[in-house]
Amino acid sequence: MPSVSMIVPVYNAEKTIDRCINSILNQNYKDFELILLDDGSTDASGSICDAYAEKDERVRVLHKENTGVSDTRNRGIALAEGEYLQFLDSDDWITPDATKFFVMAAEENECDMVIADFYRVIGERVSQKGSIEEGGVMTRVDYAVKMMQKPADFYFGVLWNKFYRRSIIEQYQIRMDSSVSWCEDFMFNLEYIRHARTIYALKIPVYYYVKTKGSLVSQGISMKKTIQMKRIVFACYNDFYKAVFGDLDYEKRKGQVYRFLFDAASDGNVSFPGMPGNYKLGDERTRVSESVLDEEGFFFDVYKERKLQEKLFDIVALRNDLTTDDVKLLYYLSQSHEACTSKEMADVLNISRRELSVSVQKLLAKEMIAVLEKDKPRGKGGTREKQQEEKPKTNEKEYMVTREAQNILSELLFVLYDFEQIQYEGFTREEIALYEKLNEKRKRNIRKALRA
Repeated sequence: MPSVSMIVPVYNAEKTIDRCINSILNQNYKDFELILLDDGSTDASGSICDAYAEKDERVRVLHKENTGVSDTRNRGIALAEGEYLQFLDSDDWITPDATKFFVMAAEENECDMVIADFYRVIGERVSQKGSIEEGGVMTRVDYAVKMMQKPADFYFGVLWNKFYRRSIIEQYQIRMDSSVSWCEDFMFNLEYIRHARTIYALKIPVYYYVKTKGSLVSQGISMKKTIQMKRIVFACYNDFYKAVFGDLDYEKRKGQVYRFLFDAASDGNVSFPGMPGNYKLGDERTRVSESVLDEEGFFFDVYKERKLQEKLFDIVALRNDLTTDDVKLLYYLSQSHEACTSKEMADVLNISRRELSVSVQKLLAKEMIAVLEKDKPRGKGGTREKQQEEKPKTNEKEYMVTREAQNILSELLFVLYDFEQIQYEGFTREEIALYEKLNEKRKRNIRKALRA
């Protein structure tokens, strides 16, 4: 049985479905099934889905009459065989490591649901969105308190940035309510969370959201029907908080619960260019083109090794609201070595001096590094006067890593372990020992040549 069942409702999505399906089939995590549900499409969507099913045995296609997205998702849930469920919309896509991160977060923390940050895409601009500031494990009460602060936020309401245990869904027969056409996914989540013991907030954006959900008015629904549906949703929302908080705590928070009635739905619009977290689409994560990966030669080999390092550092950066350059600098400063000038430091890190300056200022502002006072000795042994005599006179500032950065440095240890595992995959212990011995000799030769 597959570990994960991915469920994708498809309706007249011939222009976007290829991008969606390819992002799923190209996942780093391979143990999944993909259920494509053609909801009575009148364009080429159905035949496109069939073509993928012919090429990949993990793809299953169901063609059905048009009954709407809620009923279609329910059909997908009924067909699913995986331990976990993951939902996508046909005009969106996911990052290559999305499912891997979901599975890791769920299994390593024994959580019943994972909720992740996402990217909001408008045209060629993209912004990272997420409404829980600190990642990690929460109880359902913790989660409910955070959701109460932004009750109409898409982050909490939608299915596609979450990861569910199918056993909970089946045990309690949780399904989408196809009688409503507004917030039906939010109602599904409320019912699911009532039965979830712990939830994990994943501070890594794994989903690209581009679909603009129409308002109830734009769907042609009357004002009377709109009010009726909002009452249904609020009744579900209100019952959820009564069940989670209990009578006494609910009464204390009743005013905050009713805030839902006045909050406008927010899908996380893209911020202005130049604002923190705003990127040109394609620049938000480390990427390498397929054509470059297939190239051979000295420069390409060096480039690919560097890009792999950056890709792994990128994971830590995304989780901690930093850039890859910030993380590289932080790791560099944490290592024991002779102080370098800013020019030398930028050269070693393969970034410009301007980029280095930006990273320094950001890390200082976050109090992850501090300026090293000049009157404090550095290095091993010797008096301060002797060290100052041996060290070239310079106006360059020196920096030290603070305790605020220790969690990030701990994460980097796992990243560096992954880097070694990737490089040595398929090696025997003897081959690894021989490689390291020869590589040390190779590095000595390089140092000797550079000093010549």
